[in-house]
Amino acid sequence: MDVANQLVAQGQFTILKQPLGFIKVLQWIFAIFAFSTCGSYSGMLKFSVECKNRSESDLGIEVEFEYPFRLHQVYFDAPTCKGGSKDRLFLVGDYSSSAEFFVTIGVFSFLYSMAALAVYCFMLEKYRENNKGPRIDLIVTAVFAFMWLVSSCAWAKGLSDVKTATDPDEVITLIKACDERENLCKEHYEPKVSGLNTSVAFGFINLILWVGNLWFVFKETGWLALLGGKYVPSQEKQPAPDSFGQGGYGQQDPYAGTQGGYQPEYGQQGYNEDGGYNQGYDQQPTSYSNQM
Repeated sequence: MDVANQLVAQGQFTILKQPLGFIKVLQWIFAIFAFSTCGSYSGMLKFSVECKNRSESDLGIEVEFEYPFRLHQVYFDAPTCKGGSKDRLFLVGDYSSSAEFFVTIGVFSFLYSMAALAVYCFMLEKYRENNKGPRIDLIVTAVFAFMWLVSSCAWAKGLSDVKTATDPDEVITLIKACDERENLCKEHYEPKVSGLNTSVAFGFINLILWVGNLWFVFKETGWLALLGGKYVPSQEKQPAPDSFGQGGYGQQDPYAGTQGGYQPEYGQQGYNEDGGYNQGYDQQPTSYSNQM
C-alpha cells in the first residue's frame, strides 16, 4: 500500500483522469463484458412429443447448446411414434466463425488496453518522445475500431441465426412424428438469450469507445498543430528584417567607400548637406597650401 501511495503521490496515475487514459479504462472494462457474455454462454430448449401410443411418448426432450455455437454438432433423440424406436436429430447451422471472431477481438482489445494503460502510467514520457508512441497508438486504435465494427455486425447477424435455429418451434419441424396429426408436439422452455443480446450491445459500445478515442490519441501525435498552421520553420529560412542594411546592398555597393560601404550618415564619408564631398574638396585646399 505504501508503494501504491507513493506512485499516486508522484502523479503516475494522473493520466487516468484525462480523456486519453479514462477512455482506455472504459475500453478495458467493456472489452471484458463483451467477450465474457458471449464466450461463457450456454442455453437449453425443452419440448415434448406425445405419441398416439402414450408409451412411446417423450415429454421432456432437452437440447443444450453453448459457445461457439456449432449447432450442427448438437443432437437429441426424438421418438418416431412407430414401435418405440427413436431418431437422432441434429440442429441446423454453424455460427462459430462470427462468435469466435467477436470473442477474439474482445480478448485482444482487453490485452491492448491493459498494455496501453501500463505505458500511460509508467512510461508516459517515453510514449510522447518524438510523437512516435501516439502515432503507433493511433494506427492500432483505428484498426481495433474497424474490427469492432466488423465483428459486432457479424455477431449480430450470427446471433439472429442462432435464435432462429434454437427456436423450439423450428426444432420441432425436424421431427417427422410431429407431422402426423395424431401426435402432439409442444414446446416447454425457450433458451434465454438476454446475455447474448447484451454481448452485441457491448460490442457496439466498444465500437463507440474506440472511435471516440481516435480523436484524443490524434491530439497526442502533433499532427493537429501541422493541420492548424501552427508549425514555425527554422529561423535560418526566414530573412532578417534589417538584412537590407546589414547584409544587402551595403556590402555589395561598388560605389561604397573603403571604410565599410554605404553609410546612412551623409556627412561623414558620402555627400554632405551642401551637395559636395566631405572628405574630397575639404582636404584639397589644405594639401595645395602645404605645397606652396
